[in-house]
Amino acid sequence: MDSAGSAPEPSHSGGPAESAPDLSAAERAEYERLRHAAGVRHRGLRRAGAGILLVLTVLLAPLSVVAVWVNDIVSDTDRYVETVAPLASGPAVQKTLTDRLTNRVVKEVDVAAVTDSLTKVLKDADAPPRVVSGSQALEAPLRSAVQTVVHRSVDRVITSDVFQQAWEGSNRRAHAAVVNVLTGEGKGALRATGDSIQLDIGSVVDQVKQRLVDQGFERAAAIPDSERTVTLFRTEELGKAQDGMRLLNILGTWLPVVTLAVGALAVWTAPGHRLMLMITSLGISLMMVVLLVALAVVRRVYLDAVPSATLPPDTAAVIYDTFLRFLRDSTRTLLVVFLIVALTAYLYGPGRVARWTRDVTHRGATAAGGTLSGAGLRTGSAGRWLTTHRPWITGVAIGAGALTLLLWNHPTIAGVVLVVGLILIVLAVVAVLAAAATEPGRTARGAGRPGP
Repeated sequence: MDSAGSAPEPSHSGGPAESAPDLSAAERAEYERLRHAAGVRHRGLRRAGAGILLVLTVLLAPLSVVAVWVNDIVSDTDRYVETVAPLASGPAVQKTLTDRLTNRVVKEVDVAAVTDSLTKVLKDADAPPRVVSGSQALEAPLRSAVQTVVHRSVDRVITSDVFQQAWEGSNRRAHAAVVNVLTGEGKGALRATGDSIQLDIGSVVDQVKQRLVDQGFERAAAIPDSERTVTLFRTEELGKAQDGMRLLNILGTWLPVVTLAVGALAVWTAPGHRLMLMITSLGISLMMVVLLVALAVVRRVYLDAVPSATLPPDTAAVIYDTFLRFLRDSTRTLLVVFLIVALTAYLYGPGRVARWTRDVTHRGATAAGGTLSGAGLRTGSAGRWLTTHRPWITGVAIGAGALTLLLWNHPTIAGVVLVVGLILIVLAVVAVLAAAATEPGRTARGAGRPGP
């Protein structure tokens, strides 16, 4: 009889019995129970931490979008002008401007005084009473004629390219002046010094001196240059406004970075990275939908709050839509981006639809590669290299696409679709070239089939 029966049987599972052969069955069971409990507790802590980070990411996502948009509008003059420029060419806005300018001009024309003067002249000329009384009835037609002529002239100006250029130029100068004051950079004629707003009139003084000298007043050249600034007003709130501007700049720049970092940390912390990536992407997508709904609700409240006498409803709607169009565009773009991320995470999972999709694409790539190989276009060692390194190539392609979208200044949905299309084309070409490395009728083992 073999004496080994009295010794503990060696374990073939590579478990803890190999490192602790002297444990009894009860001790080994207790050890395994404690190790399992520790593992469960560790996974529970990871799930809890990932859940907290997920909630924080979802809450920060819409705030980041709004912060970036506000920062662009307030601090970037080019972006602000790009935002308000379409207002000058909007038919509803043009009609409102034309009507208001026409009414203001016509109001300054004293039509009654004209008709009274005409009546007096006719009386002094001993005109027939019928003609004199008829002259007073000219007030309404004359007012209508003035209204028509002025309206036509104002409309011609408002709808011209000159007005468009003047609109953009005036908005650019005004916005740049406000930015100079809020940032305290000291550029331009309007600047902030301490708690005062000052206007630099140095260039105006120089021009006046030069014109006076040119006209023969040579003593104008002796005008002193000591007073080249005029203090417009002082305010204790200027410092607060500048602090708010700096805070807005920080939030608009770093809040999106913090949101992405927290989201990435949530995915890394969770036990199931792919599942958490899908949940995080769907959560952010849901918040983008909530933000779009909120913008629609605010639009309705805004239109109901604006009196029609102050601003016609169609004009108010155009102004609101124009100002917020970039915010809506960014929200829709992020919605599409994170839906694509969630779909990609799902397609790499074990779901039935995901496995079917991977199988169909694998068979399609294999068939296309077999066709190329049958036509004598075998990729040989290059194709085998693509097969071996295909996961890395896939990661690099997706990473390059993500980096492109991050570096792209205000990408649109069309831009996102373009980037995703290019990634899919690259992956399809790699799959076909990898499949073309083998002879027709033979398939490299596991070539191009991503695992669940």
